[in-house]
Amino acid sequence: MIEFVRGKIDYISPEYIVIDHTGIGYKIFAPNPFVYTMGTETTIYTYQHVREDILALYGFRTREEKALFTKLLNVTGIGPKGALAILASGDPSQVVQAIEAEDEVFLVKFPGVGKKTARQIILDLKGKLGDVAPEFAPSLFNHTVFAEKDEASKALAETIEALKVLGYGEREINKVVPALKDEALSTDQLVKKALQKLLK
Repeated sequence: MIEFVRGKIDYISPEYIVIDHTGIGYKIFAPNPFVYTMGTETTIYTYQHVREDILALYGFRTREEKALFTKLLNVTGIGPKGALAILASGDPSQVVQAIEAEDEVFLVKFPGVGKKTARQIILDLKGKLGDVAPEFAPSLFNHTVFAEKDEASKALAETIEALKVLGYGEREINKVVPALKDEALSTDQLVKKALQKLLK
């Protein structure tokens, strides 16, 4: 719902910050609130978490950090507090590298992450962090190759998200993805092609 909030930092606590946007104070939970400075104009990229008894905003310095947070939320056994603790306790680049290297020993160091959850993080996220890894762990990629494939990878990722929004399940999407991977098409064209295959 709220993509980002831009305003002045009005208050900083160990758990959250308050950002003043045109006279309205937004309480935003952050991985490490103390990276912000009182009184400075800042843009915070936000994730809105809604449950029966909770409506909360979680904020991040970059869209990539927010993307990593949302990916962690998709892992069974990790909620917003757990995902926030992982981002707060470790350098995001180390988290990405640990997932790609299947380094369970590193992951279990985070609060609330045992061996079972660490394994689940690796199973769910390994190989699926291409949109955040260039920001946090560029060494995981061949820069030249990635530069060439960056737009194609982005278009494919956007296509997969669009298909999910349309209601297609993982199994259905996985059937058409191989046919889309090497196509130098725009997101719009890829979605149309995917739908044609799904509707056959």
